[in-house]
Amino acid sequence: MAENVIFGKLASNLSQGERQNLLDKLKSTSNITGGVLYFEDREVLPKGDLPAAFSALPWYRRLLYVFLSFFKAKSPIVLYGDNQVAELGQRINERSPGMYDSHQRLLLDGFYQQVKKLRDAARFFYTALDASVNRDKGAFFAFLASLELADVHKKLEVETLPQAIIKTNPDLPEVELRQVAFKIMDDALVQINEQQRDTMYSNARSLNCMKRLSSFLFDRLIMAFNTKNAEKGTTCSVNVVKDMLVTLSNTMISLKTVPPVTLFQSLFFFILQERAGEQGFDINREIRSLLAKAEESLAVIREFNRCVPLTWIIRCCNRNMSFAPYEITGGEDWYLVYRDYWRRRIETTFGDFFRDRRLNVLMESFGSFFKGEPLRVIENIQSSENPDGLPVKGGFTLAFLRTFYTLVYMPVISKVLTAFFVLGQFSKRETRIEFSESYDVLIKLEEDINKFETEISPAGDYGGRYLQVQQEVTALPIKKRRTQLVLDDVEEDVEKILEPARRAFRTMFNIVKAILGQDGKAKEVMPNLAIIAGKGDEFMNGLNEACRQLEIAIKLLDDIQIMEDGR
Repeated sequence: MAENVIFGKLASNLSQGERQNLLDKLKSTSNITGGVLYFEDREVLPKGDLPAAFSALPWYRRLLYVFLSFFKAKSPIVLYGDNQVAELGQRINERSPGMYDSHQRLLLDGFYQQVKKLRDAARFFYTALDASVNRDKGAFFAFLASLELADVHKKLEVETLPQAIIKTNPDLPEVELRQVAFKIMDDALVQINEQQRDTMYSNARSLNCMKRLSSFLFDRLIMAFNTKNAEKGTTCSVNVVKDMLVTLSNTMISLKTVPPVTLFQSLFFFILQERAGEQGFDINREIRSLLAKAEESLAVIREFNRCVPLTWIIRCCNRNMSFAPYEITGGEDWYLVYRDYWRRRIETTFGDFFRDRRLNVLMESFGSFFKGEPLRVIENIQSSENPDGLPVKGGFTLAFLRTFYTLVYMPVISKVLTAFFVLGQFSKRETRIEFSESYDVLIKLEEDINKFETEISPAGDYGGRYLQVQQEVTALPIKKRRTQLVLDDVEEDVEKILEPARRAFRTMFNIVKAILGQDGKAKEVMPNLAIIAGKGDEFMNGLNEACRQLEIAIKLLDDIQIMEDGR
């Protein structure tokens, strides 16, 4: 699981205390200015229900509007609203000149320039979020929680380990051991207090607001501007973009204050951890650099809110004095994401633990079966020794089959089966066909594996495609999808080797077992067995040994499949 790998790197590079000390040190030297980002809620003009505002006017002003309504054929309230819109347009021009022309309903060059600056500032957050939260949301919240919920994190990280649980519950079966781990997880999560929940929610909401701002369609808004009105410069009819302005207004009011410094530090620490092994890399220096860029971007957001009366412009263009932006929701799911991360991490940890335990048992069996000879591994398949290889399910089975072919099949089994293939007279045509088909599969096994190994090498079709996708500079979801398409093709080819091989092993074992007469039907299967065997016991001993080796191989293949399937 990708997030487990990432979190594992974070955990292994620095201990909990070292991470906290580093972040505390960075916090003390951070140059991010806290406080308010949003300033637009100014004291001006009534908002809310227009009829109510009209009713609150002095009687003589209401009488004036009633009198004017006879001449202009509009209701007094509509006239009052028109007057408020006109006053608002004048105030916009006085307080923020160059932003909006209320008479021609045009956004002006000043607005255009501010939006471009805001877009560039938002891009910084888009890049940061794309490399962290968007990449592995669960892993990021787990890392953030390791700082904000240190006691809970310690319990989850240490007490849910299989080794810790087995130590006190050595006789429990695998399923029950997992259940104990989930019970420990639930008990730890219950210990999150209200203040910690509020802190995590605040962080999650800040992330969501930054994500909404950074993914806003700035380019579409900017492209709506043109220079047709030479006198006023770069302008845009507000009617074309008013819906976008409402969306932007909702986003800006939602990001009222500067997010916590701890959140930025965690964000950047999470991004930079993959570079920790680079020569000359200084995470202290790199995070300070990113914090400085964050401060610059926040300053642009603050300047936009201070200079651009966005809510006023929307009220004016919509002729709706009751308009007010609303704060967007988001971040409420942090707990579900966090809990789901730990559920999946426990599942994966236990899966890896039991798989490793089965692998150790298998390796002991291989040592005996192959008389101490190592497995002939398949090159370019992902392993602990080759983490950059293709993550191929079935790769371990292929390595076993290649080793079996070289050390057991060719020197022991092939001689017997070839004699049957050339000289054997099967009493049933169906048995002969099954034997021939299985013989062909087994005799070509090494050739098929070698061909597959070539295909997944960097120079092969699959290996080349996989390498190309990994080197592409594209969004992570697109890269994951393209990677999976390659791996699906690889897995399909693996199954084209493994499934016929498993079937051939079983078919051949059943036929050889029947020939040996272990089911009382030797003569019915191969009437000329005595002629093939000749005098002496050598051939029959070899046949018995071939049968034994096939039986062991089938058992090991089943065990490997269970391990690779994670059952």
